[in-house]
Amino acid sequence: MSDSKTSYHQIVKTTSLFGGVQFLTIIISIIRTKLIAVFIGPTGMGIVSLLNSAINIIGGVTNLGIETSGVKHISSNYKNNDLKNVSTLVAIVKKLTLATGILGCIVAIIFSRWLSQLTFGNSNHIFSFVFISITLLFRQLMIGQLVVLQGLRRMKLLAKANFYGNSFGLLFSIPLYYYYRIDAIVPSIIVASLASLLFSFYYSKKIQFEKIIVSNKQLTTAGKSIIKLGILLTLSGLLTLVTTYLIQIYVGKQGGIEQVGFYNAGFTLLNSYVGIIFTAMSTDYFPRLASISDENEKVRTSVIQQSFISILIITPIIILFLTLIPLIVKIIYTPAFISIIPMVCFGILAMLFKAVSWSMGYILIAKGDSKMFMKTAVGFNIISLFLNVLGYYYYGLEGLGFSFFVYYLIHFFGLKIITKKRYDFYFDNDFYKIYLICILMCIATFLFRYIPDPILKYSLMSAMVLISFVFVLFQMNKMMELKGLFNAIIKRKND
Repeated sequence: MSDSKTSYHQIVKTTSLFGGVQFLTIIISIIRTKLIAVFIGPTGMGIVSLLNSAINIIGGVTNLGIETSGVKHISSNYKNNDLKNVSTLVAIVKKLTLATGILGCIVAIIFSRWLSQLTFGNSNHIFSFVFISITLLFRQLMIGQLVVLQGLRRMKLLAKANFYGNSFGLLFSIPLYYYYRIDAIVPSIIVASLASLLFSFYYSKKIQFEKIIVSNKQLTTAGKSIIKLGILLTLSGLLTLVTTYLIQIYVGKQGGIEQVGFYNAGFTLLNSYVGIIFTAMSTDYFPRLASISDENEKVRTSVIQQSFISILIITPIIILFLTLIPLIVKIIYTPAFISIIPMVCFGILAMLFKAVSWSMGYILIAKGDSKMFMKTAVGFNIISLFLNVLGYYYYGLEGLGFSFFVYYLIHFFGLKIITKKRYDFYFDNDFYKIYLICILMCIATFLFRYIPDPILKYSLMSAMVLISFVFVLFQMNKMMELKGLFNAIIKRKND
């Protein structure tokens, strides 16, 4: 088999493997979101989203990127299935997650009054922030366990920890929301976090490590390396959290808490459910790109391959999503959330541009181009904030969806110019031909939504779903032997 086909096989196999883990979490999240929507409505969802956004920002500042960096360090040092090679590193990662968890908890308590004032415009939620600050400790301790499972590639244990943790968190949350409604928000957040922590400990204990006493010198040396990389990787995510937080505050002040609930519901569909593909692929893509970062031609080949697979996987998802969006909103939320459909439809088109710009964006991180990385992270988030405020001011929720689309269009062309000038990166004509076809299919499906005759509208949209799947399968079969790929995936699952 050619190197090109082998690379494509690896990308698809990794995506399917990690995608399976993420899919279980998404199913639980959909059920939880549905229950929240039914029991506490849009206003309750607005409160939940604002509390989570605020506490996630504190976590983003204090967790020091250990989740991503720890996986990379453990995975790169894990050789020949020998746990001795990583025992010290695992102990260091767990110490770091404990320390950063305590730090996050303390910071959230200290700034609880300020968080309440900034988030809700009053001091009514001080104790809400004080109580949920404990979740920052729970989450970091959980991350310390899950980082080990992922770094050692124990994906079955990781899947079980995620699935059972989320399932039991949901199970205990149901009666709380049912009986106490909005008053159950804070207890439910804590219970869900605690359940995830307990199951992460249970499954990580199945891997037996030698007891290691870590010296201060070892902790300082290895800790600096882990934190240095982690900070770089999480800066962009932290800035995005702050931007999202500010947008939610703006929407809340202009349109009320209910509008924040609608905003959060719409972008949960886009970033959490559709965005599963990016979470799944990034686990393998970044270490692979970082290992060849000094060779521009190999970097170019890897990015093009990743971009090809990304657009081929996400195109039929976008078209299917556009076709079924009224049903999806009613199933995941309630009919009260129908107003988010125009916003989501514009937003879903943006994912096709995000898929490619996401692939290009990792070049900056892999090469360690920290100055340019910082400039792009700050610059793009300022643009995002400006476009979202402008979009909501003039066109409400639909304007937010349109601004999301415009942002990723700018993001795509911006990174295309930056990577060309700095690293001589460019896509070839074959890529653009397939990319253009994918874009046209998605836009055509989007426009079909405005056909007044429902029979004609859904007939055409259903035809586009079929055409997109046929096109994608045809293109993927040209790149790789699908039969061989499916056999490899099945064999791996049976191992």
